[in-house]
Amino acid sequence: METEKYIEHLHSCALCGHKCKVDRLSGELGECRSGPEIRISSFGPHYGEEPELVGHFGSGTIFLSNCNLSCVFCQNADISHQGIGVKIERDGLVKVMLDLQKRGCHNINWVSPTHLTPLLLPALEIARNEGLDIPLVYNTGGYDSLENLQMLDGWAGIYMPDAKYGDSAAAYKYSGAPGYWEVCRQGLKEMHRQVGDLLVQNGTAAKGLLVRHLVLPEDIASSMEVFEFIAEEISTNTYINIMDQYRPCHNAREFPELDRRLSQNEFKAAAMLAESFGLHRGFMNYW
Repeated sequence: METEKYIEHLHSCALCGHKCKVDRLSGELGECRSGPEIRISSFGPHYGEEPELVGHFGSGTIFLSNCNLSCVFCQNADISHQGIGVKIERDGLVKVMLDLQKRGCHNINWVSPTHLTPLLLPALEIARNEGLDIPLVYNTGGYDSLENLQMLDGWAGIYMPDAKYGDSAAAYKYSGAPGYWEVCRQGLKEMHRQVGDLLVQNGTAAKGLLVRHLVLPEDIASSMEVFEFIAEEISTNTYINIMDQYRPCHNAREFPELDRRLSQNEFKAAAMLAESFGLHRGFMNYW
């Protein structure tokens, strides 16, 4: 298979900005704490995503275990930090994706796939050969290496990255991700090069880039830098979901600046800032 060769990337893993270079095929573990197997915590039609992904019958979401980020405010710490989930073989994953399509889902949505890309792609290739024809949503924390994204060229239909921070110092402090903003910017450019602006057909996303940005208290996420970069170096037609649902989770209460919910004024200021840069898709109906 065309994608089978990508598993060799796990011999010296550089799938994300950490570039741990560990030999995961020999059992060495890097920052993602993952070896040479796929683990999932759950799957099924999901109705809590963006309306363009949900449609009428849901986004076919597969929640993957572990993560290459260590966000202190993680809302899914049991899955992302503790690795809760079960091992699934390639054939089992193929069956899951085909089943989600049969259930009417509009897409296959891999949640936190960065550390597993070379293992997931062969299953996707088999599923495509067996009739899977709905888009793949690559739902990532935005800390993907170019090496990783280039493997996905032609396979990912919809990229849905977080742009968590416009400042790498904050990303290192709160998510353990050195150089995050540099890696994220490079990744956003590559994703947009591959799939372009989000294309919506009959109310449902068909292809393109959809960016998420969670506004944090005290402007910890440096929202202006994120919006400015997207508007000036990606596209003012970028669909960007500016999210207001921050709440202290996991270890956030250890950081006084994160130990509160986002205020309505903070969120509104961020949305107005995005609009001032000419961004206009994905958030106008939420504030």
